[in-house]
Amino acid sequence: MAQTDSTPLVIGRIHGIYGVKGWVKVFSHTDPRENILRYTPWLVQVEGQWRAWPVRSQKVLNGGKTLVAHLEGIDDRDQARALMGAEIAVYPHQLPELEKGYYWCDLIGATVADAAGQTLGVISEMIETGAHDVMRVADASEQTVALIPFVEGTFVKHVDLEAGRIEVDWTDEGEPHNAV
Repeated sequence: MAQTDSTPLVIGRIHGIYGVKGWVKVFSHTDPRENILRYTPWLVQVEGQWRAWPVRSQKVLNGGKTLVAHLEGIDDRDQARALMGAEIAVYPHQLPELEKGYYWCDLIGATVADAAGQTLGVISEMIETGAHDVMRVADASEQTVALIPFVEGTFVKHVDLEAGRIEVDWTDEGEPHNAV
């Protein structure tokens, strides 16, 4: 699959500044949101380059609605402002081992095929909808060919991470389901 242990995995971004001593506000893609604060160092993308940045301190404010962090060497408001909009990533090896289930990064790049073995495309993106996750399946030209709910037992019949292949039931009496 596309993800390797040296490919940064985006888990959030810096979206604001907090105070005058270099703290930044953080938007998190992790679940639960505050899990982003458990990782250090962060990889922060500055001018197109990933830079490892140790997290000196972090806080959860407003009943868990606001996450803030103080990065090593960022000691004033202007330095923090320069990081606004920067993506935050970690290396996949920094993620804890799962007893069951999958990280989205494990699924990106997997080939998606129906029960008859017909390849539909590859997973180019996972989308959180609130009700369930959705796989964006794309063809070789990166055009979306299907949006398939990642519902194991209903639409997702088998996941083989080692082979990079996911079998889905995405037909209805011989006709493909409409994209979500």
